[in-house]
Amino acid sequence: MQTNFQQIPVKIIRISDVMARTGLPKSSLYEKIKNKEITPPIAIGSRRVGWPSAEIDEINKALISGADSKAVKNLVVKLIEKRQYIFNGVK
Repeated sequence: MQTNFQQIPVKIIRISDVMARTGLPKSSLYEKIKNKEITPPIAIGSRRVGWPSAEIDEINKALISGADSKAVKNLVVKLIEKRQYIFNGVK
């Protein structure tokens, strides 16, 4: 069975934009990635990375609404699964 995937426009933002949206310095941002509180970046070139803006927006929305660390980590897991579906398709 073949699945047809619609092209979904994904806006990729660079680290400076992620830092501005989250209010975090680079070191704290990477610490949160290590702790699975922010999604990891994706490669957009040989030496460039970025984040889907919708992921950062969803994490910020959860934090603003008062989500605890466990809820944010669960959200990050779901966002990574969704990312794999969008970029790689379901296999």
